Amino acid sequence: QVQLVESRGGSVQTGGSLRLSCAAAGFRVSRSRYCMAWFRQVPGKEREWILSIDKYGSTNYADSVKGRFTASQDYANLFLQMNTLKPEDTAMYYCAAAETGGGCDYIRRAGDFQFWGQGTQVSVSS
Repeated sequence: QVQLVESRGGSVQTGGSLRLSCAAAGFRVSRSRYCMAWFRQVPGKEREWILSIDKYGSTNYADSVKGRFTASQDYANLFLQMNTLKPEDTAMYYCAAAETGGGCDYIRRAGDFQFWGQGTQVSVSS
């Protein structure tokens, strides 16, 4: 069973930075066969896709975070560097994995991902 565990989030002021990590383990097949992603969710709203990273390290970003957030990975971890944070970035952040063969094309819905971390809270104050 795939297990994803996010690092502790935190609270920062507008313009600040945070780095999240997601430790991944228990892949049924090679880790390289999974698309990894970060989502976020605020109360009362749907879980929002913010980025994906495929087995080659190629990334796609939502417009809301493009240019401010950067994803990276090694074999066992997924990382999210968040810069120039805004109050609207306040949310619970989740890492997710989908067994796709490693590509991330066209999968951006929460329902496309089979495995989830427990979430970590990020709060940005103005």
